[in-house]
Amino acid sequence: MFDSLKPGQSIKCTLTSAPRAEGNTSTLLRLMRLDPTAVKSLKRAHHLRQQRMTIYNRGNRDWVKRESCAKIATVAKGQSWTMSYSLDLLPDLKSVQKFIKVEKA
Repeated sequence: MFDSLKPGQSIKCTLTSAPRAEGNTSTLLRLMRLDPTAVKSLKRAHHLRQQRMTIYNRGNRDWVKRESCAKIATVAKGQSWTMSYSLDLLPDLKSVQKFIKVEKA
């Protein structure tokens, strides 16, 4: 499956089933965050969190109240995303290949 893919090529991944193991779920979420639209929204959310950061004084030291990050991607059957293929993603893709279908975009 992955032998025909070339580095730098756009691929489309679709979830065929949701994993039950937490490790596989986190791997899929990490791969889903490589989608260009997810990257853009994560950058924008980070910029807005930096603007809304509250700094207050506590014991004559500056303390920062930080917002938690938004969950951009969700692991559910039928979700699809596109990303650029590179060789360093190969171990991650092979570890979750029974949950995803990979095709050229």
